Formats: sequence, structure tokens, C-alpha cells
Amino acid sequence: MSPADDNSPDQGGDDILAAEYVVGVLPADERRDVAARIERDPGFARLVDGWEVRLSPLAAAYPEVAVPPAVKAAIDRRLFAVPAPTGARPSLWSSLVFWRSLAAAAMVLAAAVAVAYFVAPPSGQSAQRYVASLAPQQSDVHYFVVYDARTQDIGLSHVTGARPEGRDFELWVMEPGKDPVSVGVIPVGQSVHLAVAKALRDRIAAGAVFAISLEPPGGSPTGQPTGPVVASGDLHNV
Repeated sequence: MSPADDNSPDQGGDDILAAEYVVGVLPADERRDVAARIERDPGFARLVDGWEVRLSPLAAAYPEVAVPPAVKAAIDRRLFAVPAPTGARPSLWSSLVFWRSLAAAAMVLAAAVAVAYFVAPPSGQSAQRYVASLAPQQSDVHYFVVYDARTQDIGLSHVTGARPEGRDFELWVMEPGKDPVSVGVIPVGQSVHLAVAKALRDRIAAGAVFAISLEPPGGSPTGQPTGPVVASGDLHNV
């Protein structure tokens, strides 16, 4: 989805897009598009400025920590091809998998903190937004989800994990003792949306679990998951 595809104020698309830009979860091409839009759209630029102001105090919660010496050595090896000592075992700090996993987790945590901290409903009102981090289940698929009960809209940010060629991801609502119910096939894209059928709204609001399964093109042919569950997570109101 490009930044111009979802700028409806009713869906909160611009506000979510501005938050994603500030948190840093947009892919490079979308981030360049958003940066260009900031220059030409004063109203959108104010949304971005607002999120930067809101998020900047979070840095005060993290004291300065001395960087372990092994980190400097790992960076030097990565940037300048400094050879490791003969016979030395690769350390955790020099592991590319470790840094990628840490970066993905940090993005999801930052996005979750941003949404939970800044879009909470006023005191005395029932929660109308819910968030979930759909963590990998024997896969590398990871999505961050925001459900807005006011607009019956689910926004999904694709954090990690490519869908196999010729297969689709399908989102399900799971409740103990009940059959899974499909929300729909997840569109391809970094930031996408799904409308929520009326019959599912109460189940979602009650705190159901979201899960993503791997399905044939177009989704499950049986109305129930036919492929493996690749990601799942609990909803939390904010």
C-alpha cells in the first residue's frame, strides 16, 4: 500500500502511517514516499511532528549503557572486513541472525508501545482499539496488528517473513472450544487493511486470539485452516 492509498481520516490511515514513519517500521520505498509527502503536505507533516513529540520522551526511560567491546569488533568486521582470529568461534554479537531478530523485535515493541501509549481512549470510555503482535510459530512470519472497533478495520504491518510463491496468508479469529473463523486473506503489502464482518466484532472485542495460516491462493477451500499456523498472538485493548 502506498501512502496515497490510505489517507482516509475515517480509518485513521494518515495517523497510523505517520506513527509507522516515526517508529521506523516502513520499508525503504514507502519511507521515501512518506518523506516526500511531508514536504508537500503541511497537514500530514503536523501529524508526523506530533508523533515525534509524543515518542521523544520514551528515550528518557532508557539509561546510557556502555557498548560491549565485542560489538565494536563485530562492526569493524562487518564494515571493514577485519578478519577474525584463526580458530575463533563466531560470537552472538557478530551473528547476523541475532541482529536481524533483535531489529525486528525492537520495531514491533516500539510500534506496540506507541499505539498502546498514545491511542488509548479517554478515561471512562470503553476501549475501542486493540493491538496484537502475531509472533512466528515455527516460521519467520511476524505481523503487528491494530484493530479499530469504531471503524471495524484491522490494520496489519508485515514485519518479517515472505509468503511462499503460490500461497496466501489467511487471518483467523481463534477462541477456545470454537472453530476458527476467517477474517480474510491478507493482501500482499507492508501495511494493509481488512474489513471485519459484523459477526466477528464481538468475538474480537472479547479478547480472541489472532492466527495466520498458510493457504492455497484465495484462501482456505474448506472454511477452516488447511495449512500450518505460521504466526499467532493475543489481542490487548489499549
